[in-house]
Amino acid sequence: MKIINYLETRPSSRYDEFCPKQDGNKNTKFADLIIDGRSLHQMLRKHDMVPSLGWGSQEHQRNMIDYFLLKKQHDYLYFRYPILVCPWCGDEECGFISVYIQREDDIIIWQDFKLEPSTKIINIGPFYFKWDNYERAINDTFGTAGIQ
Repeated sequence: MKIINYLETRPSSRYDEFCPKQDGNKNTKFADLIIDGRSLHQMLRKHDMVPSLGWGSQEHQRNMIDYFLLKKQHDYLYFRYPILVCPWCGDEECGFISVYIQREDDIIIWQDFKLEPSTKIINIGPFYFKWDNYERAINDTFGTAGIQ
């Protein structure tokens, strides 16, 4: 039996206000993905990337939401999507962490996390979310860090 996870989002930033690493670095603000009370950003912190949702231009944010709601496929990743990206620019050419997302009836599955472009497997997940919880959480990311 699959354990159903609970997804929520909350505004966050790359560094907290007292972290000495923020000196000279961009303290990107974003929508953190919280799975069963645990921050995905913190779980994958060693990769120094940030969630791809909740920041960037209005067009970029809508595009990312459409990817995660499976309204459209990524241009070259197909059913994989950039879930954590470069904290400086969000550009996939800088490297990113991708996740395979699929929907089975009213369940969304996140699995097969990979560090790109090396396609190195990251041992995390899979996560299973009920569609209504998932859809609400993903839509709530829009504008979390404003529109840049």
